[in-house]
Amino acid sequence: MDKLILASQSPRRKQLLEQAGFTFDIIVADVDETNPAGMDGALVPEFLAQKKATVIADQHPDKTIIAADTVVLLDGEILGKPKDAADAKAMLQKLSGKIHRVVTGVCIQQGADQKSFSVTTEVHFRPLSEAQIDYYISTYKPFDKAGSYAIQEWIGMIGIEKINGDYYNVMGLPIGELVKYL
Repeated sequence: MDKLILASQSPRRKQLLEQAGFTFDIIVADVDETNPAGMDGALVPEFLAQKKATVIADQHPDKTIIAADTVVLLDGEILGKPKDAADAKAMLQKLSGKIHRVVTGVCIQQGADQKSFSVTTEVHFRPLSEAQIDYYISTYKPFDKAGSYAIQEWIGMIGIEKINGDYYNVMGLPIGELVKYL
């Protein structure tokens, strides 16, 4: 497939799409990522992916746009990207010893034709010590990651007991599902 645009600055999404054998350009969608008040957290990623895809599709109607957004949900609360180290620590302390969901919404759009879907993965964190959390934050600086962590990094290796669902979804792009749609 040619004429693909990835509407994301995520290095992980870029890596996964490349590893799946796709050639594409990257154009980052400049959109307001505020979701409507009262929207269920599990619906937010697909809503935002649609917004991103539409903005880029309007500029490039002859190309196929892939946009995605990922949220970490703990007891219905969205844990976004941390503001700083203290925020990252607070998030990881909340996730410690608990089960949360990672939801990625994906939108594929060409011209006015738009298809979107969401994939949910359940992640089981082991209890994390303060020293483990501090080490992870100071070494890996997870400030651009929803929920303050990346499954493929050290914290995933030592902190995640198991997952139910798609590993690549937790990385930020459910590539197997995306390929089915493409």
